[in-house]
Amino acid sequence: MALTVRRLAQNTDLGLTLVGGHEGADRVIEWAHAIELADPAPWITGGELVMTTGLPIGSSDAQQFEYVSRLAQASAAALAVDTGTTFDAVPEGIRAAGDALGLPILSVPPPTPFIAITRAVIDELTADQVRAVQRVVDQQDKLARAILRGGIPQLISTLGRALSCSAALVDSAGRALSVHGKDVARLLAHARTVAGSAPRGPGRRQQMSSAFTDEHGAYLVQSVSVAQESNGYLAVGSAVALQPEERLLVAHAVALLSIELGKPAKVVDAEQRLRTAVARALIDLGPELDISLLRYFGFDQDARVVAVALTDVGPLLPAQREIAGLFARQSVPYLMTPQEKVLFVIVAADRTVEWVTEFVTQLGAQLGRPLRAGLGAPAAITDASDSLRQATAALRLGPAQTPVVDFSDMGTFSMLLSGRSPDELSAMSRILLGPLEDYDATHSSPLNLVTALRAWLQHDTHIESAATELGVHRHTMRNRMTKVGQLLRRDLDSAEVRAELWIAVKARELLDILHND
Repeated sequence: MALTVRRLAQNTDLGLTLVGGHEGADRVIEWAHAIELADPAPWITGGELVMTTGLPIGSSDAQQFEYVSRLAQASAAALAVDTGTTFDAVPEGIRAAGDALGLPILSVPPPTPFIAITRAVIDELTADQVRAVQRVVDQQDKLARAILRGGIPQLISTLGRALSCSAALVDSAGRALSVHGKDVARLLAHARTVAGSAPRGPGRRQQMSSAFTDEHGAYLVQSVSVAQESNGYLAVGSAVALQPEERLLVAHAVALLSIELGKPAKVVDAEQRLRTAVARALIDLGPELDISLLRYFGFDQDARVVAVALTDVGPLLPAQREIAGLFARQSVPYLMTPQEKVLFVIVAADRTVEWVTEFVTQLGAQLGRPLRAGLGAPAAITDASDSLRQATAALRLGPAQTPVVDFSDMGTFSMLLSGRSPDELSAMSRILLGPLEDYDATHSSPLNLVTALRAWLQHDTHIESAATELGVHRHTMRNRMTKVGQLLRRDLDSAEVRAELWIAVKARELLDILHND
């Protein structure tokens, strides 16, 4: 808390009384200075508590007004007049001038020496500095914990809240990595301007800082460098210029960002192995997993997530490294684990299908191969395995020509899997397909009845198209379907019967996925 004239007057040990200029009582005192000159203005820089015995202030109201006026013009914080040397009380001319000019006037009692006032001011200023340093230390601790728990996005948000300002991080190309606050568009424009004007070439991207103001506020852009190479720019926008301790906090944030962006490869690899282990444990243990492990990767116990199942990624290690690089550049918290030929990624539930599609496209371009992905429905993080199974179902059962299949768009599949246990799926399948499964189990044939039924339904009951897909003669396909009708004792020409059979076939396929996982 800054030392104001009002606070100093409330110090009972000094016995000061505010006798004039009450409107300026909240002026901040930055120093205390005893001076006995008729014109003290050249010797003060602003913010001082000027102390006088009254010798130079003059005897007339006009002289006293002129004296106070010179102090006001020099931006003094207040005038303290001793009442035990020249005057028994503060002259009325001084009090009236203080009221007219808004400069606080303090009456100093005879027992109070100026040295006591100076010491009290110094003690308060020192205490303020200590408190300011402590606030910075506390905020530095919050920044460190933020980047450990939520990575760069949480660090930027924590910095913005600590300074009550907007904050943004862009990479060296000016792409936004993380933002916080309302003035983001203008802040990003300033950051990109600085990034675009930075010197290029090896060894030329040194640490740089740019501070400026306009009609909208004050802005500070600080480069974030790793090994003398600028990896990004941290920009802060506020209503007024930052105080020194606030700039110190920005510098600390830059240091943390430099560490985060410049993690050695071995640290990154170790972190990825831990990320994989935690993702696997989350899938296997669900609510029984220690939630503190998830916080390290940017998730808390109330988080909602979606799972993305990726296939055709090629060798896993390069794919994992590319994903880690893409997410690091976008500051996206994630978990990732491979399983057989599928690579699973878990991200926050606010990631849209469009975002996932762009991510898959970028990853495919980096890997030099077309990719397909399934997107599960949002779920509590402790139920991430549900979203993962849904993503797998969407990937395996969705149209092959669709790069990203959203489970929530799959209609029947979504209805079957969401809220139904494996036992329920088994019952749905067995009621209609049981006779066909029993027949297939006891009769050897190159084309079993369940497979024939699935192809026939998938091709809208077109015998020729189904036969072509299965690689059999159309007469064989027709005979298989005749046998299906006989065993089920259902009219296969009925749309209702075909719908029931389609649901049963899909229930069986989804059940197979659950068992395989």
